[in-house]
Amino acid sequence: MFQQTDNKTAGRRSFTTGSGCRISLYVIVPGIFSGISILSFIIALNTADSYHFMIRHILWGGVISILTFLCGFLVVWIVLKPVKQFVKETEKLSVFQEISAEKRERPNDDIGYYEQVFRDVTDILGKVEAEKLFPEIIGQSRVMRGVFNQILKVAPTDTTVLIMGESGTGKELVATSIHKHSRRENKPFIKISCVAIPETLLESELFGYEKGAFTGATARKNGKFELADGGTIFLDEIGDMSPAIQAKLLRVLQEREFDRLGGSNPIKVDVRLITATNKDLFKMVKEGNFREDLFYRLNVFPLVLPPLREREDIAVLTDYFLKDAPGPVTISRDALEQLEKYSWPGNVRELRNVIERAALMTESGIIELSHLPGNIRRENNDEVFDHDPAEEGISIDDRLKELEKNMIIKALVKADGKQVKAAKLLGIKERSLWHRIRKHKIDVPSLKKQQNL
Repeated sequence: MFQQTDNKTAGRRSFTTGSGCRISLYVIVPGIFSGISILSFIIALNTADSYHFMIRHILWGGVISILTFLCGFLVVWIVLKPVKQFVKETEKLSVFQEISAEKRERPNDDIGYYEQVFRDVTDILGKVEAEKLFPEIIGQSRVMRGVFNQILKVAPTDTTVLIMGESGTGKELVATSIHKHSRRENKPFIKISCVAIPETLLESELFGYEKGAFTGATARKNGKFELADGGTIFLDEIGDMSPAIQAKLLRVLQEREFDRLGGSNPIKVDVRLITATNKDLFKMVKEGNFREDLFYRLNVFPLVLPPLREREDIAVLTDYFLKDAPGPVTISRDALEQLEKYSWPGNVRELRNVIERAALMTESGIIELSHLPGNIRRENNDEVFDHDPAEEGISIDDRLKELEKNMIIKALVKADGKQVKAAKLLGIKERSLWHRIRKHKIDVPSLKKQQNL
């Protein structure tokens, strides 16, 4: 916790010597100046050849040393005054007090403390800039601000970008941000998932087809590359693209042209390409599962997204997801700490689903450890669920109500929101389940929505 000083001593923080004596900057800096002048007079005295000459030099030396000390004091005062004022005003800001309260104790010396304040202010400004420039991406940690800096560097160019990262890290959001900050912002932005479309249809989706190209092709269809002309096309899960389509994509990158299926006239396009994958393309190249020449064409500007476990954004993301809860919901400190311990193999997408589920399970409006999935509660072998409810001041009736609600929600989730099936899983009648759902105010449509995420 930072220590506060009164107005008389504000800014006059000091160096600490080995014996614990504190020397102010207003003394040590002028003292150095005076010491240099005294040293020069001592050297001059050694060359004096008369007693009167020596006395005169000692008097002048004393006067000049005092003047030097005063000049040094004045210089330090002039230089430090705006710095002190800046630090003083900064200390009054609530956002700075929140940050400083979580950090180490304040350094004893002026320079160390000022340096710490400037680092904190820079950190705050970086978060503000990140929130302003990338409102669609929730994350203010240093590692994410590093990603934002890379986006700002590559976005204004037409360089091909390869976004790599685990599933659920937000690759599509990053691709969208790159387009948003590019010169093609007002041009088309076409997104297509290479794994969501069958291989037999992916080629026609990308490059289009002419009338009569195959059975059922009753009219010409423009492909995604043609629709994205002048803008940006984003190919997600590029690692799942077949070798045949990889070859055609390579031609687009090399020659900026392609042929529609059944067509004979090359079509020129001006498209900025962004791709993404959660696979190790370099390993796939070595194994012969991905074209090496295409890989080097795509890997011009690699952008690696950090997994959630390497970020410090759990609390920020949790608050953001809780805003979408059916009612006002908060999370307890113990539950949040357990979320921060978890490894999150599903990354941000998994965190969102966990928060939505926990928000539906709580009746008190506070997410506790018991509302988190078992795999999260058991992370790092922490027996966080084995606690005495009596110590928390929770009555047995409230505990039983919470247990009943949790059992009903789990059954509904397992039954995909179908109440008939859920009632059979619980061993009760459908009408009884309906009454219990109403009693506990369980939002069944929200559970169905969660299952579809």
